[in-house]
Amino acid sequence: MAPVLDRRTLLAGLGLGGVAWVLFRPAAGDAAPAFAVTHTQDQWRKLLGPARYHILREAGTERAYTSPLNSEHRRGTFFCAGCALLLFSSTTKFDSGTGWPSFFKPLPNAVVTRSDRSLLMERTGVLCRRCGGHLGHVFDDGPKPTGLRYCMNGLALKFQPA
Repeated sequence: MAPVLDRRTLLAGLGLGGVAWVLFRPAAGDAAPAFAVTHTQDQWRKLLGPARYHILREAGTERAYTSPLNSEHRRGTFFCAGCALLLFSSTTKFDSGTGWPSFFKPLPNAVVTRSDRSLLMERTGVLCRRCGGHLGHVFDDGPKPTGLRYCMNGLALKFQPA
């Protein structure tokens, strides 16, 4: 016997759907920009593997203190694990105490930002300018000279020593 959908259940479901839309809808002007490097979702999965795919293409977050890049202190450059665009110089890396690689400034034309309303809060997501891969978030509690903290997922990055 099929379940019966009464009016109260229908209205409650519509109400919850409306609340979810208000909480999770994209902000005005958040249309996805066109990126130079594109692949199908299946191609991205093959190129990145499951963990990196989850971070870069599904805006996932790795567990704090799990990335070897968190303790990377050599001179060099951090680049996008999705398309190899240079993103951060090691000279802008600092220990934020958060458990993720943190930087106070990206390289010029390396990243774009967008509003992120996930987890019932508003944050600023950071994406690779070339492939649109989700790198992490930027916060305004970083050190001088910028006062910014680009809190990046280590799986979204790779490192090239100088």
